[in-house]
Amino acid sequence: MTVKDPLQATTMAPNPAFPRAKLVERREITSDLMVIKLEPEDAPFSFKAGQYCTLGLGKIERAYSIVSAPHEQLLEIFVELVPEGGLTPLMWQLKLGDYMSIRPRAKGIFTLDKKAHHHFMAATVTGVAPFVSMIRSHLYNGGQDHRFYVLLGASYQDELVYDRELHHLAKKHPDCVQFVPTVSRPDDARNAGWSGAKGRVNLIAEEYLERFNPPQDDTVVYTCGHPGMIADLKSKIPPKGWKFKEERFWKG
Repeated sequence: MTVKDPLQATTMAPNPAFPRAKLVERREITSDLMVIKLEPEDAPFSFKAGQYCTLGLGKIERAYSIVSAPHEQLLEIFVELVPEGGLTPLMWQLKLGDYMSIRPRAKGIFTLDKKAHHHFMAATVTGVAPFVSMIRSHLYNGGQDHRFYVLLGASYQDELVYDRELHHLAKKHPDCVQFVPTVSRPDDARNAGWSGAKGRVNLIAEEYLERFNPPQDDTVVYTCGHPGMIADLKSKIPPKGWKFKEERFWKG
């Protein structure tokens, strides 16, 4: 990679204390959203669907939920640029073939509760990552008798990055996956032609929970994404008797 000075070179280098992962795919969705795929040198990288990995450049590290399922060779990560953040501005400078450090163990308890058979998943933008991992893993392993209801929100339709995949899975596996994308700024020119659901996830989640009508004693409500969305749903959903799990990542 091209660097301007030794300090920048040190900052952009992976931490030698940990294994490395090579950037092999990069897809910029918008000016502040991208999907990357990393190839760990110490493959395979073991994790459970829904867990996160810790990536770094120099001494700066952040945790990222993994989009890919455990059976996939490459680690797929959905990243949002935080201009004032420590890591993501550096990640935006990476080129194919560059390396990041990756801590050798995945972590996190935000995994599928297999005791329940109905899974209502509310996400905003990059918060969809662990849910995609869970669904991919479930379908790959031929799981049965589980249903996934995914409510994914963003301000603009081009931020609904995994909507095509989820629409496809819902069409291919209608008895397993149901998907509702929603935009919170439907009148913005950037959302021209939008005909789907409208409104913030936390403001319409209860409506769709009622529409899907899963059995409360066999359902878990999962939330991942914007802290405000999670906090609002946490104040509404558990008091009504629903089992609730949350994953909070607000990182740069």
